[in-house]
Order: sequence, then C-alpha cells, then structure tokens
Amino acid sequence: MQQVLENLRDLPSGTGAKDIDLIFLRGIMESPIVRSLAKAHERLEEVALQAVRDDNVQLVTEILDALNNLTDKDAAAAELVKILQEPHFKCLIEAHDKVAAKCYETSQTAVNSNSMMTSSLMPADAVRMIGIQKKAGEPLGVTFRAVRGEMVIARILHGSSIDRQGMLHTGDIIREVNGREVGSDPHELQELLRDCSGSITLKVLPSYKDTPPPPQVYVKSHFNYNPATDNLIPCKEAGLAFSRGDVLHVVNKEDPNWWQARKVVGGATGLIPSQVLEEKRKAFVRRDWDTSEFDRYELQTYEEVARMPPFQRKTLVLIGAQGVGRRSLKNRLIVVNPLRYGTTVPFTSRRPREEEKDGQNYCFVTREEMEKDIKGSRYLEHGEYDGNLYGTKIDSIHEVVAAGRTCILDVNPQALKVLKTAEFMPFVVFIAAPELDTLRAMHKAVVDAGLTTKLLTENDLKKTVDESARIRRAYSHYFDLTIVNDNLDKAFDKLQEAVEQLIIEPQWVPVSWVY
Repeated sequence: MQQVLENLRDLPSGTGAKDIDLIFLRGIMESPIVRSLAKAHERLEEVALQAVRDDNVQLVTEILDALNNLTDKDAAAAELVKILQEPHFKCLIEAHDKVAAKCYETSQTAVNSNSMMTSSLMPADAVRMIGIQKKAGEPLGVTFRAVRGEMVIARILHGSSIDRQGMLHTGDIIREVNGREVGSDPHELQELLRDCSGSITLKVLPSYKDTPPPPQVYVKSHFNYNPATDNLIPCKEAGLAFSRGDVLHVVNKEDPNWWQARKVVGGATGLIPSQVLEEKRKAFVRRDWDTSEFDRYELQTYEEVARMPPFQRKTLVLIGAQGVGRRSLKNRLIVVNPLRYGTTVPFTSRRPREEEKDGQNYCFVTREEMEKDIKGSRYLEHGEYDGNLYGTKIDSIHEVVAAGRTCILDVNPQALKVLKTAEFMPFVVFIAAPELDTLRAMHKAVVDAGLTTKLLTENDLKKTVDESARIRRAYSHYFDLTIVNDNLDKAFDKLQEAVEQLIIEPQWVPVSWVY
C-alpha cells in the first residue's frame, strides 16, 4: 500500500495520466477505509485457511453406523448419536462441506421453489398490524397520496423516524390508525398522525417492494429555497430549506418532481424540488432585468459535484465590473507569492513602441497571424481597440500551469463557459462593487492620495455598480466565492485566505472534472 502511494507521488508527468485522476486516486488510497481494508487483506493473506476435508457428511454417516452397531452403548455414545442426528448439526456439516468444496451456487430449481414459497406466504391482501413509536411533536417523515380511495405511502424521508424503524415502505396502504379508519384525504391523515404520540398501531396492506439503496449523488444548489413559501410542495413541514451554494446529498430521486435530500454539513432529510420541476418553474418566470448582454438561455438549478482531496487549482479567475479592483488584487497576489501565482501576457496586433519589449507587457504578432489563431479557437477572449486586436491566448495559460503555478486571470464573464472545465480547473471569485456611496468615497481617497490621475464621473461610478449587479445575476452559478471590495486590504486578505484553504481542505468540484 505504502509502495503504491510512493509510486504515485514519483510518477513522471510524461506517463499521460491526468492530474485530476492522480489527485482522485491518491485521495482514495489515503482514505482510512481503504487503508483498513488493505491491512485486513494483508493479514488474511498471511494465514492460509484450508479445510481438513470436504466430505464430513459421509464421515458423520459412517460414525452413526458404527455407533448403532455397538452391542454395549454407554451414556456418552447415546448422547453423541443424539447430537449427530440433530437437524441444526446436520445443516452445519452440510454448509461446511459446501464451503470447503467452494460450491456456493444455488440451483435454478431451488430459486424457483423459494420464489413460489415466498409468493404463497405473502398474498396481495395480507393485512398486517404494525406498531410504531412516535415522540410528541416529532415528524414521522412520511407523505401520502390517494389512489382509488386508498391512502398510499408516497414517500418516506431518508433518515426519518419511520425510515429508522423500517416497518413501513413506499407503496404500503394505510387502512387504520389506532383502530380509526383513515378515509381518503391525505391531509387529514397527516393531521391525525401529527396529533398522535407514543405507541401507534397501524393496519397496513404491504406493497412488498424492495427498497433500493440511497444513491450517492451530491449537488450544489444555485438558488435559494424556502418550502414555507412553496405552494406546490405536498407537505411544507417535510421540506428542506437551503441557500445558494449549499451542497446537498440527494438520497432519493424516485419522485420526478420531489427529491429527498439532506445537507452535507448535517441535519435531517427533507423534500426539495427536482431539477426538472425547478427548471420548469424558472423557465416561465419573467426576468426583471435586461439580459441582452448575457446568455438568456442558460438556466442553472443544481450542479452535480464530487468531493476531492485538497489540491492546487490550475487557474484563479477574477470576475467583476470594470473599476472594482480586479487587476490590483491580481498583481498583489503575484507580488506576494511569485512562485505560486503567475499570469498571462496578452497578445496584440499593434506595433511595439520604442520602450516596449516583446513578451514583457505584450506579445506582438501580425494581424494576419492573430486573425488566423482566432479562427482556430486558440484565444480565450479577444477584442479590437483603436484598430488593433488584443487577446488572451489559451496556450499562454497552459504555459503558466506547466511551470507549477496557478494562473490568475481577470477576464470577461463570457469566458467562464470555456474555463469551467477540467482543462483549466478554475476557482472563480466574483469581485463585487460596493454601494454607490462607498465606491464614491473610495475613489475620492485614491485620487486625494495621488494614486491615480483618472477622474471618474458620477455616471461612471453608477455604471460600475449597475454592471456589477448584472454580472452577479447572470453568472452567479459559476462563482465559487463572492468578495465585496469595499476595502482593498480586507478584500485581499479574504482572497488570499480562500486560495490558501484550497490546498488544505477537501473541495467540492463539478463531477465532470472527476469522471
């Protein structure tokens, strides 16, 4: 086990293995469960267990024949005969011989006979009396629906009181509660059970459905949800409230409209709207802002994620409106830790000035060469200013990453659609503009200190605040962190702390990065 881990650490980059695969594999190999399994396997290999013989049934028969042929039996012989003829002892010897002979398969005839026996023992109309326990005020975690006048269990919340007791299953029909008929109204049945406490006796017609194991699906929510204000949820008390950015463990997706989930940080299981239901609702909600600059067809509700061990992201992407301080934060990070962080040098088609050196502030290329690369999709983003082309080349990002550094990018929000992949593994930070009064005071302080000669008008400041709000609304599902830059020093400290945590604590990343 230790040798495998050492080989993974020393694995050369030329093997063709993907970085994310190696990180994921190391995380699995270093987990306590895998280490315990490896130790158990090693111990089992040390001791080779071998059966003395595999025909003990025949041996017992021979012993019984010999004992029965004795002319003078004492009490010990009689007791031994009794033990060897016990049904449980015979079954034990038969099981031993099968294991010793490694004969584990059951014949198809036996399977069919068992199925017929099970069916005959459990007829469809076999009503059962079931006793459950309920504390006063404790929700049972079960919802019902009316089917042809019968009260059928629609769902049982994972981890709820009913689920833990294991006496009821989805599809079971409830006939009576404490000797009282339940009627045909699910809400009345919910009220009846809510008022009960202590021991509750139910008359149930079982469905005999096998309960599937809970799926290991984790999603990151991209919207806020409050079941108390949802008129579609079948039971408001069973709903699970969550906020944008929460990671949820979905334990049941059988209902196409309502999933069962719980927060990974802890807590009870509850109902949440399924992805299909929430997308339908959002598709018919009229947006109250102009989306002409953004992708109006992009609709995000949940994003499937996977938990990864700590690792250094390939890129750190700073998103925000013009004038919120993205470039200042980027340059400051690189100055503080130049071995960990780097950035790209933009390409341009304009001619270099006398004091400019190629590759220092700009990489100078011809317009024809740049247009050819743009058509070949070799640029992350590009634009034209004063008759010259400017852009960020994708290869320049890979060069920084190949040098072992995180590439810091301050790009247009549209570039996130290209960057949010396993190729770039970005940590996306939205630098939000503060309130207009705060932004006005910050700009005045910078001008008074002589740090800038560019004077912004009131209209410029208002435009920055409005643009920041539009970016947040249209692209918030891409953000890993939001920092309001109302103080540059505090914003830098928050940013530095966040990126440091990435190499210390496990991370939730899009599942497409892993599988």
